[in-house]
Amino acid sequence: MIFVRMLGPVQATVDGEPPPAELLWRKNLATLVYLARSPKRARTREHLAGLLWPEKPDAAARHSLNEALRVLRRAGGEAIIDSVSGQVRLAAGAVSLDVEEIERRVAAQDVAGAAALITGEFLEGFAVPGAGGFEDWLMAERGAWRARSIEVLLLHHRALLDAGRLAEAADAAARAEALDPLADSALRATMRCLALAGDRAGALARYDGFTERLREAVGIEPETDTDALAERVRRERIWRRPTPIPGHELREPPRRAPLLGRAAELAAIAGAWATCRRDSQATLALIVGDPGAGRSRLVDEVLTRARLDGAATALARGVPADRDEAGSATLALARGGLLDAPGAAAAPPAALAAFIARMPEWGDRFPGSRHVEEPMALGRALREVVRAVSDEQPTILALDDAHLVDGESLASLEAAARDLTGSPIFILLSATERADHPELEVVRARAGRDVAGMVVRLEPLSMPALRELAAWALGGWSDESLDRVTRRVAADSAGLPLLAVELVHAVAAGLALRETERTWPDPARTLDATLPGDLPDTVVAAIRTGFRLLSTDAQHVLAATAVLGGRATIPRLERATAEHGEPLVTALDELEWQRWLTSDERGYAFVARIVAEVVARDMVTPGQRRRILEAAGAG
Repeated sequence: MIFVRMLGPVQATVDGEPPPAELLWRKNLATLVYLARSPKRARTREHLAGLLWPEKPDAAARHSLNEALRVLRRAGGEAIIDSVSGQVRLAAGAVSLDVEEIERRVAAQDVAGAAALITGEFLEGFAVPGAGGFEDWLMAERGAWRARSIEVLLLHHRALLDAGRLAEAADAAARAEALDPLADSALRATMRCLALAGDRAGALARYDGFTERLREAVGIEPETDTDALAERVRRERIWRRPTPIPGHELREPPRRAPLLGRAAELAAIAGAWATCRRDSQATLALIVGDPGAGRSRLVDEVLTRARLDGAATALARGVPADRDEAGSATLALARGGLLDAPGAAAAPPAALAAFIARMPEWGDRFPGSRHVEEPMALGRALREVVRAVSDEQPTILALDDAHLVDGESLASLEAAARDLTGSPIFILLSATERADHPELEVVRARAGRDVAGMVVRLEPLSMPALRELAAWALGGWSDESLDRVTRRVAADSAGLPLLAVELVHAVAAGLALRETERTWPDPARTLDATLPGDLPDTVVAAIRTGFRLLSTDAQHVLAATAVLGGRATIPRLERATAEHGEPLVTALDELEWQRWLTSDERGYAFVARIVAEVVARDMVTPGQRRRILEAAGAG
């Protein structure tokens, strides 16, 4: 069998071996590939002779064609060509092409295998001078296969993206861009990868370069979808780089660790979100896992992707104080995204009035609903506002640490999923595995049964995932050193991503991981019971390492936030730290920059409760704790 690779520089083999040199002569090869790509793999003699030897008289052209067919028979056997009644036909199974194999693999849903066969343009660099008809055909095939190759590469890109394999997805997008630097779809794929990696500036720079290139080359503007994606990237939050502090060298923020070991979970949620959008089907998803298992990271990943896809999103994170404040999570969602959604204006005035009564900013946006005499109950108002928002764009409502929020809000969200079944609404919750919360148990029981959705459990990271994490953080280390670090990280983190990332960052900053005989966690205790108070010494040392690299003001503010617990407002932090104005803002910016704290309209909280516990316990003296609490309670 003759195999021809047509995408990229042309290559041919005969039964797996190099072909005779004469098979690769231009017109011999052109005869083979043109026949192989013709309908039913057949053409008339007159057509072939006129196509490839147009400059010759008929007799000479026919003779040249016979010579080319002779070469094909010599390479592939006499049976390769069937020539009767003025037609030339390739025998079935005699010639195999990579382009045909690509289509077979796509049909079999092996998109990765199909993408691997795309190595360049159709017959890249190949030409038959003087054969104008063949050149016209070649140009058309190149255009068709350029478009099809980009389509396959972007299918592969999307599958990789849904599995959390961002670097590989970016590579697939780059290959698509290389095939056609003026393809909007390929540019959008690259922009998504850069935005998800946190490189917002890089994504916008690629858009600006593409726009200029497009104008210069063909005098047109980017597609509407490309402009819309650029605008969504612009709206994504960027970290405010803190003002440098004299005498303190500001570290660059730790690189955002790749989402490792979560491919199946991310793909499941991404698939449910795609179905929710496509079918306008309200969906409820619950992510459960031990503290530190990466629930918050997965929620953030899903929300970032949704915003880039044009969704309206609202996020609230629970703290222990929220459990006893009825409706607090509902109000947090209203502050955390619903207010800014364009469709909210179409909600009934009585629904808007329910939020105006509790949040002045809603009255500022919807002044016409200030004086409604009978506002709706808060839960019903949430459903009506969400219905209005989702009529304009798909919507995600996310509650991180849902086991800490009030039962009324959880019941309202579960009711929204039931009552708005025909709307593209995705309710995403995260909670600990063994939460004692009746309303949350109702949500868990109904997800995927009474309401479309699922429960996704996060398991500890596997050894291969931890090895990949170590290699990412410790570039240039030997395989032996990486293996040793991986074993220590596995033992001291129990496979929890939060702890594993802290450890590899600390190792990169110079922490030496020492061997220990202690088994962690204690086999007789669950992780839920163990965390956050009982951690291996190496994890505590890793957190201390990061703490010492902060400026003095940032250390004071972080310590105060840990002692105050839950969510700290700026006024309370001012009292607790005696810092005011720019020094406090600079310290808070540094702590967000270094990803110790996260903020929303309600205040500042630790990204991870485990870290807050270590800081409060090990980095604050009893006297400091007392003074912080007394100062915060004053006034």
